[in-house]
Amino acid sequence: MASENKSCKNEDVLEIVSKDSEVELCVEDSSSDDEDLIQVDKENSSDSGYEILLPQSDDDDYEPLSPSSPAQPSEPYHSQATQSTSAPTVPQLPESNNDDYEQPLQSPAKRKAQLKPAKSKAQKSGPPEQEEMWHNKKEEDRNPEPFKFMPSRVPGPTFNKTASWSPLSLFQLFFSVPVVQTIIQNTNANAARRKAAGVKFQWTDLTVKDFYVFLAIIVFTGLVSVHHRADYWKREWPYNFHFPQEYMSRNRFEAIVWSLHLSNLKDDKENQKKRNTPQYDRLFKIKPLYDQIVNACKANFQPYENICIDERMVASKARISVKQYMKAKPTKRGYKLFVLADSASGYTWNFSVYTGKSESSISHGLSYSAVLDLLPFSLLGRGYTLYLDHFYTSPALFQYLHKNCFGCCGTIKKTQSDFPRTEKNDFPKRAERGDMRWIRKDEVLFVKWIETREITMCSTVHRAFSGKTVQRRVKEAGVWSAKQIPVPDAVLDYNKNMHGVDLSDALIGYYSVQQKTKKWYKTFFYHFVDIAIVNSFILHKEICRSQGQEPVTQKKFWEHLAVEMLSFAVGSAPAAPSPTLTCMPRYYGSDATQSRRYCRRCLDAGIPRVKTPIYCRACNVPLCLTSKKNCFERWHDKQEYLSSVNVH
Repeated sequence: MASENKSCKNEDVLEIVSKDSEVELCVEDSSSDDEDLIQVDKENSSDSGYEILLPQSDDDDYEPLSPSSPAQPSEPYHSQATQSTSAPTVPQLPESNNDDYEQPLQSPAKRKAQLKPAKSKAQKSGPPEQEEMWHNKKEEDRNPEPFKFMPSRVPGPTFNKTASWSPLSLFQLFFSVPVVQTIIQNTNANAARRKAAGVKFQWTDLTVKDFYVFLAIIVFTGLVSVHHRADYWKREWPYNFHFPQEYMSRNRFEAIVWSLHLSNLKDDKENQKKRNTPQYDRLFKIKPLYDQIVNACKANFQPYENICIDERMVASKARISVKQYMKAKPTKRGYKLFVLADSASGYTWNFSVYTGKSESSISHGLSYSAVLDLLPFSLLGRGYTLYLDHFYTSPALFQYLHKNCFGCCGTIKKTQSDFPRTEKNDFPKRAERGDMRWIRKDEVLFVKWIETREITMCSTVHRAFSGKTVQRRVKEAGVWSAKQIPVPDAVLDYNKNMHGVDLSDALIGYYSVQQKTKKWYKTFFYHFVDIAIVNSFILHKEICRSQGQEPVTQKKFWEHLAVEMLSFAVGSAPAAPSPTLTCMPRYYGSDATQSRRYCRRCLDAGIPRVKTPIYCRACNVPLCLTSKKNCFERWHDKQEYLSSVNVH
C-alpha cells in the first residue's frame, strides 16, 4: 500500500527508484524535536530488494556508511524490508548537494579521529571570507592615525640646564655620594675579611680621597693605553708617566682593585644560602650600583620621540653561567644587556642584565618580556615610536603596544608565526630592485622590499608607500650609474632611528675604563663607569646646545673629568697638617750611613741606586740633601707647582 508522507521542515529528500516501487525518504533536520520520519511502501519493499540504513538525526557526528564497508557493531534502524531472506544490497547513493556532507571513512578509528562539527546554516548563508593577497606599490594604503606625542616630562635633560655643570658634577649624578660611601664601606669590609683569611698585602682603610684618585686613574687608563697595567708606574722611558705614580703607588692601586666590593658581605652570605632556589639573586653582588645607575639614567634624561631597543655585549672571559655567546655581535662572548636608548643622542635610558630564562620569558617569550621590562609607561608617557630588530618584532607585541599608545617599527622574519603565508600576487621569480609588496592586518602593516636582498618589515605607524626614493649605484650595460629606486617609508625611518644603541656602544668603545679581571662583578663595575661617563658627555652636549655653546670633544671631556676628580680628591682630604708636620728634612736613624733609602726624585729622573739617609717628615719621601745635590728643594718646588695647576 502507499505510505503517507509526513511534512518535514528543512528536509533533505533522497529518492530511490526501482522497477516496481518508488521509495521517498524524508529526513528531518536536527533542529526539529521529533525523530526522523522514514516511510517505506511496505507492499513493494520486499520486491525492491533494497535495504535502507539511516541513522537517527540526533547524532551530529554521525557519518553514513560506505556501501563497501563491513557491518558496524552498532545496530542501525531497519525498515520491514530488511526481513527478506535474500542477501540485501545497498545502492550507491547519489552525491548530495549539502556542502557539509563528508565522504565516509573506511575504518571506525579513522572516522572517530577525523570527526568535524557541521557548519550552521548561518555560516553557510554568510558572505565568504576574502582571501588575503599581497598588494604592490601602485595600490593605495591608508595612513595610520598617529598618536599625539605626550611625554611625561620635557624631552632632554630633566635638571636646570641654565646652571653651570662641570664634567665631574654630571658624573656625580650617576655616582652619587651615598653610592660612593656604600662602595667604600663594602670595600673596607672585604679587605678586612681577606686579611683575616691570611692574604698578605698592605692595607689602610679606603677614604673618599683614595676612591676618587682611584677613579681618576682608571679614567686615565681609558685615555692612555699600555699593554700591562704595571707599565703606568714604570720609571723608564717610554713609560715614565708622572701620573699616576705621583698620586698613588702601584701597590695601593692594586690593593684597591683586589678588595673592591659592591655588596654587603653579610647580605651576600644570606643570598648564597638561597642558591639553587627561586629566591636566589644572581646579580646580588652588583645590586647597589646597578640599581643606582639604572635609576639615575631614567631620572636625569627624558627621551625624544624615537627610541630603540637592542642587545649590548660586555666582553668577559669569566667562567660563569651568566655569560652568553652571540655569533652576530662584534663582541661574541660576554654578558648580554638589553638596552633602551634614545635614537637621536644615543643616551642609555634603561638597561637590564640577562641572567637566563625566567617565568615571564617562558610564558610570553624572551623578546616579548624583555621589551616590556624596559618600557615603564608611567615614566615615558605616550606617543613614542619604538624601533626594534627581528629578534623582538612580533605582531602580538606591536598590537599590545599600540593599545598602550606606542607606535612600533622593525624588521621581521618571514618564519614569524603571524607573518602572512599567502603567495597570491607575490614577487615574480626575478623581481626588480625597488619592487615591494604589502599586506595590512588591522593596525599592523607587513612590507616586503627588494634591495640587494629581500627585506621584510612590520610597522604600526607607517603607510606602505608614499613615493619616496633612495639613490643607489647600479650597473647597466657595463656602466655604473646612479638610479633612484622606490623605498617604503618604514625602511627609511628604521635606518634613521634604529642605531641609538649602536651609537652608545661606539661612544663607549672610543674610550673605555675596562680592566682585566677574573671577578664578574668587577667587570660590571667598570662598565657602569663607562655608562656614567658617556651619559654625562651626552648631557654636556645637550646643555651646550640649549645654551648656544660649542660642546667639547669626548676626549677633552675625559681629560677635564680626570683633572676634576683629582682636585675633588685633594679637597676631600683631611685638614692640612699641623705646624709640627710641615715639610722638614729628617734622618731615618741615628746612624746616617746605615739607614738609607733610594732617593725618590733620582728614581723619577731615571737615575737608579742613589741612596740618601734624609726624608721629608710630612711627605714621607726619601730625598737627597747635600751641598752638591738638593733633591729636597726641587721635589717640593715641583709639588707646589702641580698643586697650583690642579687648583686652577
